[in-house]
Amino acid sequence: MSREEAPSGAARPPDPKSPARAGDVQASPSPIVRMRGITKRFPGVVALCDVTLEVMPGELHAICGENGAGKSTLMKILSGVHRPDEGELVIHGEPRRFEGTRDAERAGIAIIHQELAIVEDLPVSANVFLGREKRTSLGLLDERRMREECRQLLEPLDGRIDPDCRAGSLRIGDQQLVEIAKALSLDASILVMDEPTSALTESESARLERVIASLRAKGTTILYISHKMDEVFRLADRITVLRDGRTVRTVNRVETTPREVTGWMVGREIAAGPRGGRSVGGRLLEVRNLTVPWPGHARGYRLADVSLELAKGEILGVAGLMGAGRTELLETIFGAGGNDWTGEIRLAGRSVRFRHPKEARDAGIAMVTEDRKRLGLFPDFDVTANVSICELAAAGRGGLLGRRAEESLVAGQVRATGVRTPSLHAAITGLSGGNQQKCILARWLLTAPQVLLLDDPTRGIDVGAKAELYSLIDRLCREGDGIGVILTSSELPELLTLSDRIIVLAEGRLTGEFRREEATEERLMRAATGDAHGSPRREPRGHSAWRP
Repeated sequence: MSREEAPSGAARPPDPKSPARAGDVQASPSPIVRMRGITKRFPGVVALCDVTLEVMPGELHAICGENGAGKSTLMKILSGVHRPDEGELVIHGEPRRFEGTRDAERAGIAIIHQELAIVEDLPVSANVFLGREKRTSLGLLDERRMREECRQLLEPLDGRIDPDCRAGSLRIGDQQLVEIAKALSLDASILVMDEPTSALTESESARLERVIASLRAKGTTILYISHKMDEVFRLADRITVLRDGRTVRTVNRVETTPREVTGWMVGREIAAGPRGGRSVGGRLLEVRNLTVPWPGHARGYRLADVSLELAKGEILGVAGLMGAGRTELLETIFGAGGNDWTGEIRLAGRSVRFRHPKEARDAGIAMVTEDRKRLGLFPDFDVTANVSICELAAAGRGGLLGRRAEESLVAGQVRATGVRTPSLHAAITGLSGGNQQKCILARWLLTAPQVLLLDDPTRGIDVGAKAELYSLIDRLCREGDGIGVILTSSELPELLTLSDRIIVLAEGRLTGEFRREEATEERLMRAATGDAHGSPRREPRGHSAWRP
C-alpha cells in the first residue's frame, strides 16, 4: 500500500530498510503509548474527535498540525493536564485515567509545555524542583543539593544559567531551557516536548538535539511537537498529522517529504511568500548611534552605537543570535526599554524620546512583543477586550464605553486580519497561538501606526498561520503610503522571505547590513557570530541603504 493509500491514522513501525541512526527503533508489537478514540470538548469547540495514536518504545514520534489542530490538547491528555471526554489511554499495556499531572509523572510521563510555567520570583533551582523539593534528613529544604543537581541538569543545555538567579530575570530562551531541565529531572521514560526549540537559537537547538540523542540512547520515548519541518525530518522516526482535531495519518519519516506533510497539515496549498516589487517611499524612521548601557554586566552595554533607517513601505529585518540585542533595540524605540540610552531617534524627521509606550503609540509606533503570553495577552479578557484595549476612546461617548461600538470596531479588524474565533466574546486563551497573535496585531492596527515593530511574531505558530501573517504584513506595506516594518526573527529563512533589507546584530553591535538580493543564510550567520568576512560593504553613515 502506498503512503497515499494509507488509511487515516494507520500506524506503522519504522522502515527496517531505512538507514540506521542512533536511537532508531525496531518494530514492536506492543506500543508504549496507545490512545484510542480520544475526544475532548471545550465550551464552543470540539478540540479532539476520535483521535488514535500509537507510539513505540524508544522512538521519537513527531506530532504535526496547524495551531488549533489539537496537538497540545492531545499531549495534555497524555500528561494528565486534561481528562478525555471519550476514548482510552493505555500506557505500558495498562489502561490509565490520570486525575492530574502527578499521576502521569508517577507513570513515567513528563511534558515540556509550549507556554512556559515559570514562577518568576523563584530562583532557577527552585523552579526545576518545584513541588519535588529536596530535603535534608531533618526535613529542612536542602537548597545546596538542589543548586548542585540543577547545575548538572543545565550543563548539557546551557551551563551559563546560574541556578541562584531569579527565573523571571531570564530571557524567554533561557526560561525554555529551565523548563527542559525540569522535565529532565523527572527521569521520565516518556517525554513530551511541545515546541521545545521555539525560542532557542540555532546553537541552543543543537545542544538540545544532543540531549535528545542521549536520552534516546538510554531508551527514552519522545513525543515531539514542532512546526519546523527541518527538525521533524532530522529527528523523527514516525510522524502523525492532525487537522481540525482529527487524525489525518501516521507515516514513517523516510516515506514522505516536508511538502507532503505540510499539505496534510493544512489541507491546501501554502503560498510561497510575499511577492516582490514593493514600492519603497521616503524616510520614515532614523536611529543614530543608539547606545543602551547594561550596568553590572561585563560587556557594559546592551546596544552600542547602532544606526539604522526605515522607509515607508519597507520591511527591515533584524537578525542576530539570542542576546544580540534584537529585542532591546525594538523596546528602546518603543519607549519600553528605560530612558538611560544615548543617541538619537527621529520619526518623520522629528527627534523623539519616548518615556513610555503610550507616547510611542500616540506618535504612530506599535509593537508586537516576542512573549505573547506574558507581555501580549490579557488572559482574563475576551477577544473583543483584547483587541480594543488600546483604542477604547474610539468606542466611547461621554466617558462611557459603548458595547456595540466596541464590537463593530473589533469586528472589522478581526475580519481584516483573518482571526478565526467562535465569537467576538470567546476567551482569548481558547484560541490557537496563531489566532492569538493575529488578535494582538489587530489591536495595534486599530491605532493606525506609521511604524510597526514585530519581535519574532511567528514564534510557535504553524506554517499555515505563518503564511497568512506573511501575506498580511506584505499587504500592510503596500497599502496607501505603506507603513514601515522592523521585523526580528530567530528563523533566517523568514527574514530572507519577508525583508527588503536585513541588518545583523552581534553582542549589541551592528555587524552587517544586506540588501535582499545579496543576503544569504551563510552571510547572515557569519555576521551574527562576529565574522566580518560575512558582511558586504557597508554604506557610509548618512546614506540610506534602501535608496538606489
